[in-house]
Amino acid sequence: MNDPRTLVSHPELESQQSFPHFRTVGEPPRNALERVLSVFADVRAGEGLGVLLLAVTVFLLLAGYYLLKTAREALILTEGGAEVKAYSSAAQAVLLLLVVPAYGWLASRVARVPLIGLSNAFFAATLLVFASLRAAGTPVGIVFYIWLGIFNVFVISQFWAFANDVYTEGQGRRLFPFIGVGSSLGAWLGAEAAGALVTYTTADPGTLMIGTAALLAVCFGLIVVVNRREVQRSDAVGRRQSDAPIEGRNGFALIVADRYLLLIAALMVLLNIVNTSGEFLLSKLVVADAAAHVTGGDVGARQRYIGAFYGAFFGRVNLLGLLLQLFVTSRLLRAIGVRGALFVLPVLALVNYSVIAVAPVLAVVGALKVLENSTDYSIQNTVRQALFLPTTREAKYKAKAAIDTFFMRLGDVTQALIVRVGTGMGAGVAAFAWLNVALTVAWLALAGQIAREHRRRTV
Repeated sequence: MNDPRTLVSHPELESQQSFPHFRTVGEPPRNALERVLSVFADVRAGEGLGVLLLAVTVFLLLAGYYLLKTAREALILTEGGAEVKAYSSAAQAVLLLLVVPAYGWLASRVARVPLIGLSNAFFAATLLVFASLRAAGTPVGIVFYIWLGIFNVFVISQFWAFANDVYTEGQGRRLFPFIGVGSSLGAWLGAEAAGALVTYTTADPGTLMIGTAALLAVCFGLIVVVNRREVQRSDAVGRRQSDAPIEGRNGFALIVADRYLLLIAALMVLLNIVNTSGEFLLSKLVVADAAAHVTGGDVGARQRYIGAFYGAFFGRVNLLGLLLQLFVTSRLLRAIGVRGALFVLPVLALVNYSVIAVAPVLAVVGALKVLENSTDYSIQNTVRQALFLPTTREAKYKAKAAIDTFFMRLGDVTQALIVRVGTGMGAGVAAFAWLNVALTVAWLALAGQIAREHRRRTV
């Protein structure tokens, strides 16, 4: 009989541990950091520092985005370009048709760390250009608005592609929920910090741009540290892979040729249509409620009323999303796996919009959208990233970039067309809610197909 002390742990095979106790036969002892992190996810010996640094990295990326989002609103509204919001998604989608193949071309020629470094350097340099142009008095609001819509999806997609590449499938299922905590914290604290900087300091949009450029440099430094650490811990194949360019076709070609990737792309479009349609319904009810409570045509009072509602709404969404990410996501994936968790958000959305269709009341819709959005930002986001774990390296970087950018914006454009047609036909809140019910049924069917393909790839 083998001595238990000589047994080798295989954490990526059939689990031998009982969550949440995090003890595996033959596994080396964890340090103090890993024991603390194990309260929130299944972090094992040797993984603590790396996963913490990745969580910090995505925290800084999200915080930087919210700094830029604050700058964007200040610029677009003061420069008289608010109408661009209706067309920005279409412009972004068109630009991404050029950006995604260019990114794929670059990825085929450099290794993953230089790829991330060049991408971050490009975005940081453009931020400094925007800040310089603004300081010179040049209007940049419209261009910056469109640029930011590409930046925010691209840098996050690239981060998760790197995480998919450095971790095995089993590690990703265990560790992605904790990395997602950094994302949730970054969104929450980033928004709070942006508001505080603008309110209590002399920070202007240019200052926020320069600050985010600095954050991008810090994020790249953290990526370098994590890459070096994980390469040292990997085998010879992993070390060779870290230095190899990401070969293969461009992202769009990979998606067309792979049914699994094509299904994920369709999921991204459908999810975005349903979610943004729900935001449209909420907005209509908030505007109507503001008109009912603020009489006399006082536009400023209505703006304050709407601002107060959304301030509280976003606060609840971010807080609940953080709690779900901390205490539910990891345990849910542990209990029902990636395939089972695929159905959580569409089932919730189906219930939500069925209720909204028969009770289109602001209090009801607001509460349901808090639950839906917080689940989307926590559980669904983690599942969406984990879907790429059993794919090839080129799919992780190139196809994922296309799905997370172009197909996301395609969903926005499609939803805008649906709203335009629906409002032109006089459709009300209930009609849009019933349409979302139908779309959510299609979403559930699509999730079933993705689950089957995922099972086929992981057996």
